[in-house]
Amino acid sequence: MTRRTELPVRVDGDAHVTALLYGAAEPRLEAALILAHGAGAGQHSAFMTSFASALAELGVDAVTFNFLYTEQRRRIPDRKPALEACYLAVIQAVRDALGGTLFIGGKSMGGRIATHVAANGLGEAPSGIVLLGYPLHPPGRPQERRDAHLPEVPCPMLFVQGSRDVFGTPAEIQPVLPTLDRPATLHVVEGGDHSLKVAKGGRSQDDVYLEVQRAIVKWLRGIIAERS
Repeated sequence: MTRRTELPVRVDGDAHVTALLYGAAEPRLEAALILAHGAGAGQHSAFMTSFASALAELGVDAVTFNFLYTEQRRRIPDRKPALEACYLAVIQAVRDALGGTLFIGGKSMGGRIATHVAANGLGEAPSGIVLLGYPLHPPGRPQERRDAHLPEVPCPMLFVQGSRDVFGTPAEIQPVLPTLDRPATLHVVEGGDHSLKVAKGGRSQDDVYLEVQRAIVKWLRGIIAERS
């Protein structure tokens, strides 16, 4: 069973959140991956806990956390600067606690904020960013794109995108990749929606998620091998 420990994080003044560290099983990759939650559900959601637990079982120290608005049980996400400040505080706490190679990322909004933190040069650049359902645009509004900052991201990125994601299909993500200054990889989940869920009657959802989790760890290993 995955070992889970709490990591207190002070964000600003008296504000704080509690990150959860899912300790890696052996053999360890000697790397940590911070995954931030999406806009509608916190770190205790089934998606976040299952991904963090599975990645830990595959040898990665996985860290989740709640943004301040979630920790304070508010429904509306904070503005981007506040979200970035919270993410940056978690990054610093994880670096202090674990050291070593650090990757960041998250589901939907959490992943987008990770890219802004990296693009804005807030703190030391991570080794890479894992994006689970990157929200390229709001559903039904493809003209309202959220990719202008991505060329400024100073590290490789892994986009995990469902083929029927209404926030951005793989076909919409693909043209963005050549514009980036760092290598980017697109992993497509056939039949997957914004949460990488597939329709019933085909592959089991557990198998789909496991395939994604193994792809993430393979990508992390590749980045680490290139750096060494």
